[in-house]
Amino acid sequence: MKSKIKKYAAVIGTSATALVVSAQSHAAWDYSTLTDGIDFSTIATGVLAVAAMLAAVYAGIKGARVVLGFLRS
Repeated sequence: MKSKIKKYAAVIGTSATALVVSAQSHAAWDYSTLTDGIDFSTIATGVLAVAAMLAAVYAGIKGARVVLGFLRS
């Protein structure tokens, strides 16, 4: 019985130590050096430009349909 308790105590102690070390090492990681060099403003501008261009195309198509509808009637 005592050997099982010692065995489980050792496993629990080792696991707890590993969790504490893991949590501390994870908290110490700093990704700012990796993300500082990335600038997403040009990508955002490009995406917005494409969206505006598509909106203009769809508005032009809708306008052409309205004008053609007036001409047909």
